[in-house]
Amino acid sequence: MTKVEERQGKKLVSDMIAGFIQRNRKGLVVCITAAFVIVAAVIAGISIRNIVERNAIGRLEALNDRYESLRFNINESAQADDVRVLLEELTVFADKNSAYAGSRACSLIGSIHADQKNWADAEQAWLKAAKKGGKSYLTPAALYNAAVAAEEGGNLEKAIEHLRECISYQNDFPAAVRAQFTIGRLQETLRLNEDAIESYRTLIEKWPSEKVWTNLANSRIIILSGLNS
Repeated sequence: MTKVEERQGKKLVSDMIAGFIQRNRKGLVVCITAAFVIVAAVIAGISIRNIVERNAIGRLEALNDRYESLRFNINESAQADDVRVLLEELTVFADKNSAYAGSRACSLIGSIHADQKNWADAEQAWLKAAKKGGKSYLTPAALYNAAVAAEEGGNLEKAIEHLRECISYQNDFPAAVRAQFTIGRLQETLRLNEDAIESYRTLIEKWPSEKVWTNLANSRIIILSGLNS
């Protein structure tokens, strides 16, 4: 191909592109405009979401401060109305928010019920907190608290169930080894000695570096094995 032919070829391509743009200029303008609108909407959405989250966390901190001011006298009759109003506001807030803010609000509700020894309500609040927490560090802590509430309420089987779910988050939950030991302890209470021995052996296998807990588990295995012999 000669240089003249090459130049003619390039001109032909340029003319074709120019012609295409000319024929479809309205459509192209619409597409480009739409793209800018989408990008702007995404940026605006992110900004609005960040503002909403900041406001929610600020509101949550205010609710937490009110709880802290009430907690030491939470069962006194003089505080009853303030506690009731706080629970109502926390419930509304929790229903409107998810993730961190919603989970923390449910945990505060659980704490209030636990302070009042309303164990069934505390358990349900912490289970709701775990659900809203998703895969965050809030979930295993909420499940552990739900297990404590279930035990205090006399439902040891349900407490074991919550603890087992809690342990599935062991990489994010420093107290997983304690949860495993608690399973064994509750199984002993239920006179499920063989199950308890197995739970203690699981603890030793999974957390060999946790010397305090492994020593306790070994001690319980020795005692239970003696009882079963």
